[in-house]
Amino acid sequence: MLEARHLVKRYAGSRVVDDVSFIVRPGEVLGYLGPNGSGKSTTVQMLTGLVEPSEGHVWFEGRRITTDLVAYRRRLGYVPEEAHLYPFLSGREHLELIGRLREMPARRLEQRITALLELFGLSDAALQPISGYSKGMRQKVLIAAALLHDPDVVIFDEPETGLDVTAALMLRHLIRILAGRGKAVVYSSHVLEAVEKVCERVIVLHRGKVVADDSVTALRALRSHTSLEQVFAELVSHVDPERTAQSIADAVAHA
Repeated sequence: MLEARHLVKRYAGSRVVDDVSFIVRPGEVLGYLGPNGSGKSTTVQMLTGLVEPSEGHVWFEGRRITTDLVAYRRRLGYVPEEAHLYPFLSGREHLELIGRLREMPARRLEQRITALLELFGLSDAALQPISGYSKGMRQKVLIAAALLHDPDVVIFDEPETGLDVTAALMLRHLIRILAGRGKAVVYSSHVLEAVEKVCERVIVLHRGKVVADDSVTALRALRSHTSLEQVFAELVSHVDPERTAQSIADAVAHA
């Protein structure tokens, strides 16, 4: 359904994303994993059409998304890493704005907004300005906005930011349910536990390049590790995290 073909993005002559290719099929949750600065968010922005690739193309249902970006975005739900929300709007007003921009029928929009505000625990604050919302509340508004129009493709970029434990667990269940209903889901994160629990397949990115693309189970077996955290550390880390942590603690204690 959604395909990245040889994506390259250059900034100041440097390849931030370097020849990245993959396919996300209906019903699949693809984990997109990498350390900070690896090119994850840049890839996500190309997948959403917010950033134009220097080379390569994003395809959706056999067509380049640039053929009709408006039509593509009607089928897309996107939770960005940064919560860019109008602080003077209430949570309800923000969802109403998003729904109208997506040209949703008024009655359906009202029903869904009411239901989502209730289910995300935002009903009591629905009419309050977003400027007074906590980080977790803002994140819930972003997730609700992304799902409001029942998209076929959902892209999450660090979606658990600011969420408490209960909300994060709910989100993980929700992602699996969305995939079970045929949605193609991309889950970009550096939270290894979340990726391991919700994604069947994982792409590991390092310095803009794909260094692994397989199921979580296969990656663990291939590397003879019991957790995705160990696989990730071996693939992308050039330092021993445990030794470095020990050295920091010693420096604080003895310097």
